[in-house]
Amino acid sequence: MAVSAQNLEEELQMFGLDCEEALTGKLVELCLLYGQNEEEMAGELVAFCTSTHKVSLTAEILTSFEHEFLSKRLSKARHSASKDSGHAGARDIVSIQELIEVEEEEENLLNSYTTPSKGSQKRAVTTPETPLTKRNVAARSPHQLLSPSSFSPSVTPSQKYNLRNNRGEVVTSFGSAQGVSWLGRGGTGNVSLKVMGSPESLTGSYESMFQKLPDIREVLTCKIEELGSELKEHYKIEAFTPVLVPTQEPVTLLGQIGCDSNGKLNSKSVILEGDREHSSGAQVPVDLSELKEYSLFPGQVVIMEGINTTGRKLVATKLYEVPPWSSHVLPPDFEQEMVLVACGPYTTSDSITYDPLLDLIAIINHDQPDVCILFGPFLDAKHEQVENCLLTSPFEDVFKQCLRTIIEGTRSSGSHLVFVPSLRDVHHEPVYPQPPFCHPDLSREDQERVLFVSEPCTLSVNGVIFGLTSTDLLFHMGAEEISSSSGTSDRFSRILKHILTQRSYYPLYPPQEDMAIDYENFYAYAQLPVTPDVFIIPSELRYFVKDILGCVCVNPGRLTKGQVGGTFGRLHLRRQSVDREGRRSLCVAAQVVRI
Repeated sequence: MAVSAQNLEEELQMFGLDCEEALTGKLVELCLLYGQNEEEMAGELVAFCTSTHKVSLTAEILTSFEHEFLSKRLSKARHSASKDSGHAGARDIVSIQELIEVEEEEENLLNSYTTPSKGSQKRAVTTPETPLTKRNVAARSPHQLLSPSSFSPSVTPSQKYNLRNNRGEVVTSFGSAQGVSWLGRGGTGNVSLKVMGSPESLTGSYESMFQKLPDIREVLTCKIEELGSELKEHYKIEAFTPVLVPTQEPVTLLGQIGCDSNGKLNSKSVILEGDREHSSGAQVPVDLSELKEYSLFPGQVVIMEGINTTGRKLVATKLYEVPPWSSHVLPPDFEQEMVLVACGPYTTSDSITYDPLLDLIAIINHDQPDVCILFGPFLDAKHEQVENCLLTSPFEDVFKQCLRTIIEGTRSSGSHLVFVPSLRDVHHEPVYPQPPFCHPDLSREDQERVLFVSEPCTLSVNGVIFGLTSTDLLFHMGAEEISSSSGTSDRFSRILKHILTQRSYYPLYPPQEDMAIDYENFYAYAQLPVTPDVFIIPSELRYFVKDILGCVCVNPGRLTKGQVGGTFGRLHLRRQSVDREGRRSLCVAAQVVRI
């Protein structure tokens, strides 16, 4: 379809609408892109300007016109076409990638036949280093990038979410957050992201579901022996006694807490499973009545002191816990940074419109945090439309569209993005530890600011160590932990202390029933190499920010809770003055905020 810039200007002048000469080329492009002739485009543009009480056309008005009217028209037209086709699910699904490719082809064709008018914006030169995929996408609205109608037959927004009146409310604070400016530097600051691991980080998928019981046993035995060695050295213990040896004197035993049945652990069902070297893996029941305080869970490595007169039951009198790692020292060049953390689901349970995600993108563009850490699920396996197979697009395509929306929608902020997968991501491998997402289509510009990491992951952000996990370990361990304390005791604090001292992202054994753990890779990639400075552990349980053993532990909550909005977290990190020993400690201010 041929479109004349001169005819288009004459149509607009007929309605008394003044148009800047620099915008003529853009209008011609929109006519080609949306299949409009000069008369149709002029009529729709005049109607739009009349409704907004504008008498002249500017670049800002034209952008609003495209985002608020033309893009919706195109989406509806293609959705109607997909409904009319008998193969809509297989052939006429409109993905964001297809839309981008169509726009690029049409723009390339337009460049071949038109000459930019005087004063118009210079077109970007296309080279292998700057491909067309970077075409002014930073200016595209996230609402235009994400089109739920292309993958869901029902795109009705959530009424409860849209009617919420507590947007931006700070629900909890930590540290000196009162006078902190929560505006980051975005892409202007120097950000170094480095995944830590021993011996290396998990970077790709691996074969699973081929485990042998002896291999699992070997991993658990190594864990007991390694932590036992730390305990022995820390508490200056000379030797351990086998768990089944009867003696009238107090003995010191090394082992792992277990349960004597298939039910939930309680004070009467605790057993101690000895290590391989001293006890050959034998088990002995434990009497906790003489312990004044304790906090135990299945899989916990401990040293117990007590009396085992018959060799058949240990009366515990003292409990030794694993000491934490030594504190981490900040690099001398660290100054400050702002980090935003959010955890899915990014849709409400009664809608698939991703409105909460679009609101989060708007916050990122406004606050421009240095780093955004986003946890899955991005397409929740527990969502009603997913469980009932109501989506018309493959799960992988929906995820890619969601991912593209986040990356391109936040490009103007310059913030670095870190994506952490979840076992609830329906399109991803449901094995723990979980490999990173794979997205090979990123441009060179995006590759510099986007990082895909495994679940779990230890990440260095300019030398500040972050522990990251999307698995709801607080909920899993909270259902299994037992405790007795003479004073007030906070269960969250106890569980977090166990995670840090047991030096594992998932110290619970046996795991929760829906956890598929590959123990060979678990031993290599799901251990804490150091005690992190900041530990992000999202959960269904109530949000919090706590200081545990010098580590700031944050549960930012989930971005949505059923049909209503949830919360996200933000942290302001800065360096304190040098202490007497010449070390630079970290000062953290944190908030949990309603979306």
